[in-house]
Amino acid sequence: MKLRPDLAIIAAAVPSGTRALDIGCGDGELMVALRSKGVDARGLEIDPANVTTAIARGQSVVQGDANRDLADYPDDAFDYAILSQTLQTTERPDRVVDELLRIAPRAFVSFPNFAHWRIRLALLWGGRMPVTRLLPVAWYETPNIHHVTVSDFRDLVQAKGIGVERVWHLSGDKPASDAAASWRAEHAIFLISRS
Repeated sequence: MKLRPDLAIIAAAVPSGTRALDIGCGDGELMVALRSKGVDARGLEIDPANVTTAIARGQSVVQGDANRDLADYPDDAFDYAILSQTLQTTERPDRVVDELLRIAPRAFVSFPNFAHWRIRLALLWGGRMPVTRLLPVAWYETPNIHHVTVSDFRDLVQAKGIGVERVWHLSGDKPASDAAASWRAEHAIFLISRS
């Protein structure tokens, strides 16, 4: 099974023998990869169809909403919390980040970079919200309610005193350098931790 590039990075970085919660786990694709390497992976997913698919794949998933249901998990219930391409769809991303680091000492957070040069150019020249490979639907259909950028996320974690252990940037499906990531990276993956 070929994982989406951000999920492949996360799967490779989570150590064997740890416990992980995949929030917004979709159909459980990442959980399958994590379990194959000995990670005790669990999932939380809002979409009932995805929950059904993940359970049919043998994954341990509960239906729930990251905006409200993370509060039900005890402190330090996991070694890693994973929030992949979900941050921008939450009501209060700042509070969700707090919850991630309450239930686990480390968290992976990945998101599309809304400051990528193609998005900026589409807004500048076309005056409209762009439709791209990573943002494939029109503005009125998108689940994205917060347009986060690499710089915005760095500012958030700095303001909260959250440690950044590692960052990966992707342009297309390939790694991109940290240089000028704010406008060159289409996607960012942060490994954050309690300071």
